Amino acid sequence: MIGQGVLRECLLDPGVQLALAVGRSSTGMQHSKLHEVILKDMWNFAPIEAELAGFDACFFCLGVSSAGMKEADYERVTYGITFAAGETLARLNPNMTLIYVSGAGTDSTEHGRAMWARVKGKTENALLRLPFKAAYMFRPGIIEPVHGVKSKTTWYRVLYVVGKPLFPLLRWALPSYILTTEQIGRAMLAVAEHGAPKHILETKDIRAAAG
Repeated sequence: MIGQGVLRECLLDPGVQLALAVGRSSTGMQHSKLHEVILKDMWNFAPIEAELAGFDACFFCLGVSSAGMKEADYERVTYGITFAAGETLARLNPNMTLIYVSGAGTDSTEHGRAMWARVKGKTENALLRLPFKAAYMFRPGIIEPVHGVKSKTTWYRVLYVVGKPLFPLLRWALPSYILTTEQIGRAMLAVAEHGAPKHILETKDIRAAAG
C-alpha cells in the first residue's frame, strides 16, 4: 500500500528521471518513467543486479503483517528480504540513499516483548550499518490511503473501508499519529534529495519532511 503511494509521487515528481519497481508481481501501472522487474525469489537479487545499478535512492516499502506468523517466518521475510536487497544495493550504488519503511513502536534494542518490533529493530540496525551514502528509517503510525491506493491485505482493505469516515476525526484528534500515503511519498523524495537531521523519522518528522 505504501509502495503504491510512493510510486505515484515518484512518477509525478519532475525531478525523478526513472523509477524502477521491483516486486513479485506487476504494479499494473503504465508510465514513461516506470520500469518494472518481476523477481519471484526476493531473497536473491543476483539475477537482476545489472538492472539495479546507477540509482540515487531506494524506497524500500515491502512488508507483511506479523499477525499469525511465527517469529522465524516473520524474520525470514522482514529481515531476510530487506537485508538481501540492502546488501546488494549498497555494493552496487555506494552513493545511494536508502529509505526503509519500518513502523511506529519499532524496538531498536532488539530485546523488547513485541516480536514484530524486535524484528523491525534488527532490520533497521542492519540497514544503518551498511555502507550507503545515507540511510533513513521511516516509522509511520496510522496510514490513510489516498488517490485510489489500496492495501493488498484483505482485512486491511475492509478496515480502511469501514474506518474511512473516521479519518477526518483521527487527523484532528491524533495529528502526531496519522499520515497519508501521499505525505509519506513526498517525504521520501524530500529526504532522498536533501537528507534529514536524524536517521530515524517518526510520524511528526515524516510530516515535516513532506512539507
